[in-house]
Amino acid sequence: MNTSITKFEHNATSVQQVQPKMLKVWDPLVRIFHWSLVSAFFIAYFTEDDLLDLHVYAGYLIGGLLVFRLIWGFVGSRHARFSDFVKRPREVWAYLKSIIAQHPRRYLGHNPAGGAMVIALLSSLVLVTISGIALYGADESAGPLAASLTGMSEFWIGVLEDVHEFFANATLTLVFFHVLGVLIASFQHKENLVKSMVDGRKSADEEGVA
Repeated sequence: MNTSITKFEHNATSVQQVQPKMLKVWDPLVRIFHWSLVSAFFIAYFTEDDLLDLHVYAGYLIGGLLVFRLIWGFVGSRHARFSDFVKRPREVWAYLKSIIAQHPRRYLGHNPAGGAMVIALLSSLVLVTISGIALYGADESAGPLAASLTGMSEFWIGVLEDVHEFFANATLTLVFFHVLGVLIASFQHKENLVKSMVDGRKSADEEGVA
């Protein structure tokens, strides 16, 4: 009987040793922001003129989310702060080369390339939102800029349309490379980064983690 108990305890200890230590990395607000932004962007992108009201509401939601993220980037949890993941260009370039060489350093938060992508996506989305609000005011005489932009010439309305469409497509392109980067990092570090943005947890049981 004692032998069985000892064997059971040994097996339980072995299982515990195999299980990696998990750390809470992404706070709930970061995760809610992330998936809300994904949903709002694709709703806005695929509705456009066909469902203008839905397109506009999704755009306003994106704008509100961006304001939140900019604030949270300064006062939020450790890995949500810009100071944690915004790196110099040469550090980003060095990290990209390490990915190609198949020996990238693992980071608990955003790696340098991921941090650069966050800034690129936020910047592009800010321009999409601003141009969208301006276009809504000029072309539909609605929204917060309607009083200032109503009566704009067709030429400048066309320019706003081109700018809005350009940055919407640029954002979609960035999203593609972001997803590609997530898949590559998940493969190289043998972890599910998509899951970590759902439950907020990442393994800390690995050498070279930053």
